[in-house]
Amino acid sequence: MTLFDWVIPIRVVDVIEIGLVAWILYRLYRWMRGTIAVQIFAGILALYLIQVLVTAADMTMLRALFGSIGDVFVLAVIVLFQPEIRRLLLLVGQNPLVRRLMASPAQEERIAAIVAAVSEMSDRKIGALIAFERSAGLRSYIETGAQLHAYITRDLLLTIFYSQNPLHDGAVIVRNGRIEAARCILPVSANMNIASDLGLRHRAAIGLTEQTDALVVVVSEETGLVSVSTEGRLERRISTEALRSKLIEALSPQLTPAKEETDE
Repeated sequence: MTLFDWVIPIRVVDVIEIGLVAWILYRLYRWMRGTIAVQIFAGILALYLIQVLVTAADMTMLRALFGSIGDVFVLAVIVLFQPEIRRLLLLVGQNPLVRRLMASPAQEERIAAIVAAVSEMSDRKIGALIAFERSAGLRSYIETGAQLHAYITRDLLLTIFYSQNPLHDGAVIVRNGRIEAARCILPVSANMNIASDLGLRHRAAIGLTEQTDALVVVVSEETGLVSVSTEGRLERRISTEALRSKLIEALSPQLTPAKEETDE
């Protein structure tokens, strides 16, 4: 028997698997570093090492004791790491790729209608302001406009923002996949660093996202350029595909409970 007979063959998939496991462990360490989860994990690892030593030394009573602990080990890990597991699932669920894969046919239809309407308004230089509610409720702004509670369609959006329509002046607010209201009044940003060439629509979009986590789409009446505002920042010259990606994220069901306002 030669030395080569003892060599374990390594496949390409094995190298990929080792790399993935190493990356996952590194990310878990980075994610848990500085939290109490690290200390709990160290305690569990210490217990596991003690169990290995007890088994190797054939200590009957201790082995039976650790064997009974092992029966509830998985449940104990779930209980101890419940906040961390929940946080991890939230992070995974909020990943744009996961949201894209989980998009429902109805949601895809709504997004297609919005993108088509925004694209046509951009080509025809029809000014538009569309706000999408996320976790922070927009009820106070919805109540400033005309209540619609309508399904999202391309034709409806084009009709609302047609210059001769009395509803065109103001914002459309989308909530739970529906157009809740049109002609809504949004807060105008008082930020002095906003570019001087931006009009009232853009300032209102920035103003709303300074106070809430909404996503706002703006179509310029002067240039036809599409912009998106989030977190008090405005991203200009948005392409159709980029707009689609941002809408998928905005319209996907939130994994954390929405901060709904009461009807009182």
